[in-house]
Formats: sequence, C-alpha cells, structure tokens
Amino acid sequence: MLQEAARKLRERSSARIRVEGHCDERGTNEYNLSLGEERAAAVRDYLIGLGIDGNRIQTVSRGEESPFCRESTERCWQQNRRGHFTVTSE
Repeated sequence: MLQEAARKLRERSSARIRVEGHCDERGTNEYNLSLGEERAAAVRDYLIGLGIDGNRIQTVSRGEESPFCRESTERCWQQNRRGHFTVTSE
C-alpha cells in the first residue's frame, strides 16, 4: 500500500498529505499518543525512503481517538492500529 501511495505521490508532484497515526484502545492516553506519533513517523520515513520529499508529508498522532472499529477484540484492535492518509493539497 505504501509503495502504491508513493507512486501516486510521484505522479502528483504538488500533492501534500497528512499521515495520522492511530492505535487501539489499550494503553494510557499518553502511551497511545506517543505510539501514534511513532507510527505516523514510520510511514513518513518509509515514503521518504521511496523518494518522496519529506516536506510534502505532515504527521499527526490521533492515538485511540478515532477508532475504525469499536469492538474490544483482537481483530478490531488490528484494524485500529493504522496509519491513515489524507490529501491536504493537490
């Protein structure tokens, strides 16, 4: 998925994105915000490694604030541990 995102960003050289780092509900708020920040930074760093200018990528941690799935199951927690992309400008 990240390689495809990098390909699209190379095609749209003026596009900028925001990467949101999300976590599951387990852990303290502070821990999850820190983990979300690390997750978003890892995605940014990977895209940079694929040749995308880091100035085009903003990162933010959402911690456990915006779950994709609201059940307290391993399957759901896996879905909530993610990096979410938003195009901020074309």
